[in-house]
Amino acid sequence: MKLTEYIRQTQVEMSHVNWPNRSQTIKFTIMVIAVSVATAILLGVADFVFSKLLTLLF
Repeated sequence: MKLTEYIRQTQVEMSHVNWPNRSQTIKFTIMVIAVSVATAILLGVADFVFSKLLTLLF
């Protein structure tokens, strides 16, 4: 496949993409940040608890 053919096909495929609007993008971004923060807190608490348990055991 030639590079020009690849670029042309990519442009055709990109025209079929249904892009989110501004409000959807903001909502999705906030959801990703919230889930990331919640996961970080959960892992931080689990790390703290397991480190305390290991200190008590050894």
